[in-house]
Amino acid sequence: MKSFMANPSNIERKWFVVDATDKTLGRLAAEVAKVLRGKHKPTFTPHMDTGDNVIIVNADKVVLTGKKLTQKTYFHHTGYLGGDRFVLAKDMLANNPVRMVEIAVRGMIPKNRLGDQIYKKLHVYAGPEHPHAAQQPEVLEINVR
Repeated sequence: MKSFMANPSNIERKWFVVDATDKTLGRLAAEVAKVLRGKHKPTFTPHMDTGDNVIIVNADKVVLTGKKLTQKTYFHHTGYLGGDRFVLAKDMLANNPVRMVEIAVRGMIPKNRLGDQIYKKLHVYAGPEHPHAAQQPEVLEINVR
């Protein structure tokens, strides 16, 4: 019996929509990363992008547990000397909740060319509307709190 190896001709992609309302950020990100990577499929192949497209709506209603809202910081560097920038999770959630969810999901997929390809299938929106109705996305229930 030979092992199945997926190739571009036999990969079937679906579209899923996930409502992030009252979902814990990390648990939501872990489940979404699994679907993006394709690990939920029996045809999963480690070196191929076999995953599905995921749309996350209501990113502004995501929840952080414990004291993360006031203690967690996001870091980036501007590229200039002394260009360290720190943003509290509370401020990130208020000003740019889409970026907060994207960072969480990006941290859970591979950091290589395959990961870049997988990451492009993630679509995050702060509100309940999204422009991907033509793709007829299915609702993906994620049972995390």
